[in-house]
Amino acid sequence: MLQTCGKLLSECRVIGTATSSLPTDRNQLRRNPSEFFCYHYSVAELEKAVFGGGCFWCVEAVFKMLKGVSSVLPGYAGGSKPNPTYEEVCGGDTGHAEVVQIEYDPAQVKYQTFLTIFFASHNPTTPNQQGADIGTQYRSVVFYTTPEQKAEAEMFIKPLNESNKMGAPIITEVKTLDKFWEAENYHRDYYAKNKNK
Repeated sequence: MLQTCGKLLSECRVIGTATSSLPTDRNQLRRNPSEFFCYHYSVAELEKAVFGGGCFWCVEAVFKMLKGVSSVLPGYAGGSKPNPTYEEVCGGDTGHAEVVQIEYDPAQVKYQTFLTIFFASHNPTTPNQQGADIGTQYRSVVFYTTPEQKAEAEMFIKPLNESNKMGAPIITEVKTLDKFWEAENYHRDYYAKNKNK
């Protein structure tokens, strides 16, 4: 992102600056550099969100389409074994859930948007199951990375559970993220690479 520091180009001392107001004629800049404002390239403060809603192949595909999302990585969270493999998680003995970790710019996309998409794109009322996928690794879970994310998730779920007493309750877990373990490389963009499956 290109942001001005508010200083004139001749006053700025930041290494690696760039400017969008530089003239095309470099001689003009040498004659009067004080006319041009300095601009820096800066990386936006990215935040992370982690969701488990069944098989991570499809969950990853849903979130990758959003503006403001920098990356979506499939992985594992919520278990006891360090650095688990896909086979170990699928065996159901590690306690991990298949999850995606989303890196995003909160100035472009809000956590609330992720919650809306997450709850609309899977069944949060079935324990340890999404469609034909059965096991604790497919449980519905929100792993929060900040107290604000925890509060938002709980506030999102509460009115849904209160909206219809006849409906099945949402059983999505809301837990703190202890550790995210990135899945093996062949899981990345799996849905995009295997649309016919």
